[in-house]
Amino acid sequence: MPDESKPTDDDLAWLRQTFRLAEASRAAGKHPFAAIVVDGSGRKVSEAGNNSLPPEGDPTQHAEVVAAASAARLGEPSSLRGATLYSNAEPCCMCAGAIYWCNIGRVVYALSEENLLKLTGNHPENPTLSLSCRRVFASGQHAVAVVGPCLEDEASRAHEGFWK
Repeated sequence: MPDESKPTDDDLAWLRQTFRLAEASRAAGKHPFAAIVVDGSGRKVSEAGNNSLPPEGDPTQHAEVVAAASAARLGEPSSLRGATLYSNAEPCCMCAGAIYWCNIGRVVYALSEENLLKLTGNHPENPTLSLSCRRVFASGQHAVAVVGPCLEDEASRAHEGFWK
């Protein structure tokens, strides 16, 4: 039986795809965050970059929220219990809530909230909250499995120099 607390090779490959999407978000002048939702059979069902910067974006349009909501619109709520959301950074409490309410059963993330804060500092566009996604999920009525942090050095590259 595989160790569910450790990332699989497929998990790492999906995470690396979020790194490329985060770089694309950054190149487009947006915050360097990205998320992908993969269903239980390994098929990508949604992906999103961050769209939280006004005037076109909105502060609630984090990549995880957008990807989770897009995936949820594709079927019945129970259809996502076997899905995994991949993110280049740990989902914030808002994103964790969206993942929970969209009924996604698993999260794999790269950069921890703690290490993201070290990269962003006290930046007004990214006021991190010291509240882990695990703690948010533990408050719910159904379980959400969490794997992470993973590949933090690779994930941090999209953020290097951005928050200065």
